[in-house]
Amino acid sequence: MSIFAVEYVYGPEAEDGRVEHRPAHRQWLASQAEAEVVLASGPYVDGAGALLIFRAADEASLRELVAQDPMCSGGGVTGLKISAWNPVIGQLSGYVA
Repeated sequence: MSIFAVEYVYGPEAEDGRVEHRPAHRQWLASQAEAEVVLASGPYVDGAGALLIFRAADEASLRELVAQDPMCSGGGVTGLKISAWNPVIGQLSGYVA
């Protein structure tokens, strides 16, 4: 399994979608965290987006998974960046195969 940093961008034009889909989004994230697919998640303090750390076999399967997030499918996310990440030090480094 690989580790990926996923950045959600929240544009002001999608605020209504975020408010509407936030409860389902957080419920979805909680289920992914319970399965140890989401290792960390949270919004940026300035409200511009969020950082999510995922475990996935590859980027293609991660993109399929992220598309299931109610925040993404509901239009709350206006931009998305996925980067493979190699945590070398710290608690998340134990998830690297």
